[in-house]
Amino acid sequence: MASSAATAGYSDALVVLGTAGIVVPLVRRWGLSPVLAYLGAGAVLGPLGLGSISRSVPGLSWVTIADASNVAGIAELGIVFLLFLIGLELSFPRLMTMRRLVIGLGGSQVLITTASIAGAAVWAGSGLSEAIVFGASLSLSSTAIVLELLSVQERLTTSTGRASFSVLLAQDLAVIPLLLYLSILAARSGGSALATLASALLQAAVAVTIIVLFGRVLLRPLFRLVATTRSTELFIAAVLFVIVAAGVIADQAGLSMALGAFLAGLLLAETEYRKAIEVTVAPFKGLLLGIFFFTVGMNVDFRELVREPLLLIGAVVALIAVKSLLLIGLGRMFRLPWPVAVETGLLLGPGGEFAFVSIGIAAATGLIAPRLASFTLAITSVTMALTPVLSVGARHLVARLSAGKPIDAELTARPAGGQRHAIVVGYGRVGKIVCELLKRHGIPYIAADSDALTVTRDRREHHDVYYGDAANPHFLASCGLASAAGVIITIHSAGVIDKVVEHVRAMRPDILIVSRARDADHARHLYGLGATDAVPETIEASLQLSEAALVGLGVATGLAIASIHEKRDDIRHALQKAAQEAGRAEIHSIKAKTQKSA
Repeated sequence: MASSAATAGYSDALVVLGTAGIVVPLVRRWGLSPVLAYLGAGAVLGPLGLGSISRSVPGLSWVTIADASNVAGIAELGIVFLLFLIGLELSFPRLMTMRRLVIGLGGSQVLITTASIAGAAVWAGSGLSEAIVFGASLSLSSTAIVLELLSVQERLTTSTGRASFSVLLAQDLAVIPLLLYLSILAARSGGSALATLASALLQAAVAVTIIVLFGRVLLRPLFRLVATTRSTELFIAAVLFVIVAAGVIADQAGLSMALGAFLAGLLLAETEYRKAIEVTVAPFKGLLLGIFFFTVGMNVDFRELVREPLLLIGAVVALIAVKSLLLIGLGRMFRLPWPVAVETGLLLGPGGEFAFVSIGIAAATGLIAPRLASFTLAITSVTMALTPVLSVGARHLVARLSAGKPIDAELTARPAGGQRHAIVVGYGRVGKIVCELLKRHGIPYIAADSDALTVTRDRREHHDVYYGDAANPHFLASCGLASAAGVIITIHSAGVIDKVVEHVRAMRPDILIVSRARDADHARHLYGLGATDAVPETIEASLQLSEAALVGLGVATGLAIASIHEKRDDIRHALQKAAQEAGRAEIHSIKAKTQKSA
């Protein structure tokens, strides 16, 4: 019997690992979200899906999970690591820098949405405690899905990206009091006296104090001692020890392990070991979070989707509408432009993964009836699955809003092209350095950027930058491309870089084009499009590192610089030659196909 139980546990682990190793890479190739893949796999293969019939179908047990408890422990570690990483990414200075959007916009969204949904739940007949859990759980959005969508679209640094990240950060912070509230309710359910509640609060205060004191007094010396050994294995062991120890202390006090891990991450965020810890945790993070989302999917009951479909659809639409409208209104109150407010509202309108955690805890402690918890999780899962669709719809809607909106006065300035000037595409950190050096050497330039908020701020600070899309040939013409000496592309979006290079080369076959490239393959591609010079970020970083190392090791500065320039030329010529050969091969292939068809 013991062997059979162990085999069942192994087969369940194989299903989860198979999802991570097979299903997720496939959906990535199809352009879908890995988070949705984990959720879908958990729902289909879990105990409420095919796992419910695995006992009656021979062989099905090897590709399904019939007992969620077999992977529950690993899944809890996924939540613990997620909260630890959220704490590790926070710091007091960072919160102060973003306080207007994080505390103001994000905090207001959580409070008002919680109050609105809780009020509706009370009106429908729920108890106050139950209603607060519903409201707080559904006020949260999916950090993993939204940030991944924005990352794939390379829009994390845009106005929408910054606003969405700020609200999500506030929601992540709101998880902590929600978990604490659930822990107190769970402790109170064991007795009815106020003494029980006071005891729970006292235990929570003691646990938090122990974790904070432990962090302040022992964490730095511990990691300093481990770092001196220069052992990667010991460093990994120390990180895992801190995460699990903080979680166990919190758990013993009646709180959640995730809360303890969050506090540990917050304490380590201010230390000099923060980056090393991030690198150490990275290999575990993806897999453990995948397992977490897989187990979240196992809680989705397909029967709820068909039991009362009209009620489910109405609840889904209502949740997205309420959250989106509240966020749009709050966004306007916090001076976000209409397009940014609308897109942020639609992106964050669906529910989030932490609803599965909080509703699950509430159902396990008897605070929420299982049937109602199952229906709420079905609403959350459907809205999460709709997030990519809402993202596409939001971008189309924003394009229409932007087309009919009067342009900010700061953005109406148009560039006036001179003779033999340079056009700098992108006025971020790289673009500002390029423009500063051009100015120092007396070279006239026109700088352009497509981020309206950034351009407005820079122009108010007297930077000579213009708003516009350099991928638009008409805008390039207005920048004086016809008489320009060169175009310097400093943006990081590979797709936009390619379009700019194509348009510039088509309009001016003779002009100098110097472009930033993501890596050697992208640089080779840009040479094929007609770039004069492409600077791969990865290779340039290695050359600068080599130059510093050579000088530091005693090589004469002039000789070191000369060798670096020589190596840079070798790499440039190799990439250009590869691009030419690829072009000739493509032409030969086209000719062969043409002759074959003829």
